Parts: sequence; structure tokens; C-alpha cells
Amino acid sequence: MEITCKNCHQIYTGHYCNNCGQSAETHLINWHFLWHDIQHGLLHFDKGILYTVKQLFTRPGHSIREFIEGKRVRHFKPLSLVVVLATLYGVLYHFFHVDLVQTDSDNPLNLVKFNEWVSTHFSWVTIASIPLFTIGTYICFRNQGRNFVEYFVLNTFKASQKLVIGILLFPLAYFFSETPQIKTVTVVLYAIDLVLILWTNMQFFNKISKTKVFFLSLLSHLIFLFLFFLIAALVLWMTRNL
Repeated sequence: MEITCKNCHQIYTGHYCNNCGQSAETHLINWHFLWHDIQHGLLHFDKGILYTVKQLFTRPGHSIREFIEGKRVRHFKPLSLVVVLATLYGVLYHFFHVDLVQTDSDNPLNLVKFNEWVSTHFSWVTIASIPLFTIGTYICFRNQGRNFVEYFVLNTFKASQKLVIGILLFPLAYFFSETPQIKTVTVVLYAIDLVLILWTNMQFFNKISKTKVFFLSLLSHLIFLFLFFLIAALVLWMTRNL
């Protein structure tokens, strides 16, 4: 049966216009359409975000390697996933005024304002830290046949893991915010993050021994910490001298 495309008026047969690609089925603009649009366009819940999060906590390294090698149709795009999760994380911690840094009145640095700024710009801070992780990964695993961008994708998915944990443990952070116990919460979050990094790397780099992956992962993380604190020190020095 011939169909006239409602978008470009091309006459065609089949399910999609061979001129502009619009579907033959156009739904009424109603509440059902709006909900489907939110699911599909904004969060892509119908195929993507939930599947990817599940994979990151059941078989993280294997699923990321498969994504890099081309198995992508069911996955949510890595950078988009980080932005969505980081935005949710930032809104939660900003709206409920959760402070993961115990404020010391004798400290010359204004940690309250610093924490507020990080919470407000958390998606950008998270994305900005990914290249630093990637430099460490690239240096330590440079002989494993992957390029820098592929390692960037790997570390982008790892950032999503970290954000999911932060969101799930938000009630704990909220309860102990601005108390001495918040240091323990921070240590727990950091320990979980390290375990996820090691687990993911051991699955991703499955062609070398787990012992080698373990030590290279620790070295990679040390490189990240060095770069992070170096940049932080430079930023502090520049702000003090402005």
C-alpha cells in the first residue's frame, strides 16, 4: 500500500519513508506520547540506561569491552550516561545540602563554598576527571592493543559506576553530613570505587594475569592521584595570586 509521508510528502511503501526516514506510524500528541518521548528521548529507559547500569554491576569489564568492539545497540552512550547520572547526583547533594567534607573553622580554605561549587558543577567535574584517569590507564596498559579514546570510554563507564554508588548511598551521606562520621562514609565510597575499578579492569584486560592487572591498576590510580593533586595545587596557587 502506498503511503504519503506526512513530513516530506514523498509517496512510498513500507514502514519508513525512503526520502526522509520518518516512520509510517505517527502517534497522537497526548499523555502517552509525552511519556514515551521522555522514556525514549531523555532517559532512553526503553533500551539503554537500565541495561547499561545492570551490565556495569554484573559483568562490567566484559560489557565495556564488547561495547568498544561494536556491540552497542542495547547500551546507553557512555558520555550521555555520565551526564545524566552526574546531574542527578549533583541535584541530590546540592538540594539536600550534603557535605562530604567536614568543615574546619581553622582551615584557610573555604570548604563549604568549594563543596557547593563541586555539587553545582558535578557533571562537568566528573567529565573533567575522566581524561586524568585515562592518562594513567593509557600509560600502564599501553601494550594491550587499545588506543587512548577506547581507554577514555572505559573510564567513562567507570565514572558511571562511581556515580551510581554515590546515588545509592546518598541516604547514608545525608544522614551523616556535617558530622565526624562523614569521613567514614567518604572512605567507604572510595573503597567501593577502588574495588569496582579493580573488578572492571580484571574483566576488561582478560588476556593478561589478574595479578598484573591488579598492580597496573594500582599504578594507574596513583598516576591519576598525582595528576589530580598537581592540578588542584596549581589551581589553588593561581587563585591565591589573583
